[in-house]
Amino acid sequence: MAEPDELYTLRAQYWLGHYNLALDEGRQAARRPMPPHLKTEREEIMLRSQLALGQYDLVVAEGGGSGKPPALQALALHAKFLSNQSPDSRSAVIDSLKVLLASPESASNTTLQLTACHIFLGANLIREALQCVHMGLTMEHLAMCIQIYIKIDRLDLANDALNLLKQADEDSVLAQLGSAQLAIAHGRSRSDDAVHILSGLSEQYGPSVMLLNSLAVANMVGGKYEAAEGNLREAIGDESGGAKDADTLVNMVVCAQHLGKKSEEIEKYLSMLKAGHKGHPFVQGLEQVEGAFERESHKYQLRA
Repeated sequence: MAEPDELYTLRAQYWLGHYNLALDEGRQAARRPMPPHLKTEREEIMLRSQLALGQYDLVVAEGGGSGKPPALQALALHAKFLSNQSPDSRSAVIDSLKVLLASPESASNTTLQLTACHIFLGANLIREALQCVHMGLTMEHLAMCIQIYIKIDRLDLANDALNLLKQADEDSVLAQLGSAQLAIAHGRSRSDDAVHILSGLSEQYGPSVMLLNSLAVANMVGGKYEAAEGNLREAIGDESGGAKDADTLVNMVVCAQHLGKKSEEIEKYLSMLKAGHKGHPFVQGLEQVEGAFERESHKYQLRA
């Protein structure tokens, strides 16, 4: 008979975006006896949950320093990367990460590799991100491979990674999330499949800001903008910070435009997005377009 998985609930809560619940579960798990490798994993997931909640100072304080394990040092670097938008600071984080990855004791550290993948993706270094996880050493590595292959429009490779994930555990949360992501990437023809999977996860574990945003995207891909708006308004009302969440604000802008909402409402979400998430790719792309439009418009100004 298989041993019970002491961290099953903790992992599931984290993967589904229930970060506060994951922290609660981690604290409860700390009271139970468990092997050293599970204690280490518990500490890592709790730090990752704090990172997702924007508690960057706590993560840096816990994981920073050369005497800390490589995985915790990587999480501290990720916190520094997310908390500082300046190009020089982020470049320094990338350099430190590369040094950490090159150390002999880090070669087989799967958590370090996973965190490095996230940081490289944040810096838009797609090749480096994929190099960290392409071997698929863990289920989370395979889940990241799916996301990266979708990002570079290689749905065939994403499907291969999903099949490997299902072979490991077809009923796992990660396999279900990967199936939903791939269904969304295939477009309108499979959007209902994604809605079905994500709705099932929400019913089983409760809705989170992440799940509600994923549902909204699936509904928008299927042309169901009213349903998507309902998902996003629920996310905004979530007490864990959905009203300030970048993905929620971006999706609200897109959904409002498709629904023909007034420009004042759209501008409200854009202003919140620009104020709170200056380094977000959507904001940076928008500012580039607005700057280009401004420069071109000056060429056609009437001069007295």
